Amino acid sequence: MPRADLDKEPHDVAKMFDAVAPRYDRTNDVISLGQDRAWRKATLAALDARPGETVLDLAAGTGTSTEPLADKGVRAIPCDLSLGMLGVGKERRPDLPFVAGDALHLPFADESFDAVTMSFGLRNVTDVRRALEELLRVTKPGGRLVVCEFSRPTFKPFRMVYTNYLMRALPPVARAVSKEPEAYVYLAESIREWPDQHQLGLQIKAVGWTHVAYRNLTGGVVALHRGTKPA
Repeated sequence: MPRADLDKEPHDVAKMFDAVAPRYDRTNDVISLGQDRAWRKATLAALDARPGETVLDLAAGTGTSTEPLADKGVRAIPCDLSLGMLGVGKERRPDLPFVAGDALHLPFADESFDAVTMSFGLRNVTDVRRALEELLRVTKPGGRLVVCEFSRPTFKPFRMVYTNYLMRALPPVARAVSKEPEAYVYLAESIREWPDQHQLGLQIKAVGWTHVAYRNLTGGVVALHRGTKPA
């Protein structure tokens, strides 16, 4: 996989996630110190999906983020570029309608979804604007967007500690719990290169989403961005 400051080819991203799929969820739990569970819960609350609604969960991976939606009666569609991730998810939850798809060319008709969400996948696409436009295209007028993504801690001393953890501690931790530690070196680099909360909000607004706002989680380690498609 190329370094985070180089071009990210879709097949490289898919191959990387195919390799880590079998242990992906467990590894994430370890390297996030268990915070990933709280982040998923906050994302679901922000999405506020109701029974009977149709929701696209893009970059769904193994479907961990899709399961609670489906369990509450939402018609949730998990979509991901990695066939390896989808395969692991399908084995665990064969009832979920896993779909292989590229965020830049979503295999769905216009205005198909009441809400769309993407967790920890936007920074892996080659064209962030195009991905946000595609999400807008497949959302019904008045529909909702929630993006959960790594961001920039707001408290400077903590930001320094966090950056040191990413670049120094995360790779050896990943080597201890994953057979593909290079993927987590890429993870650290991609987080460091990613825009901060305000800049990402501007990008979301620029493609046509309205009422754009964000909320920091874990001091800004992660940010939840929300938007609405104009009615």
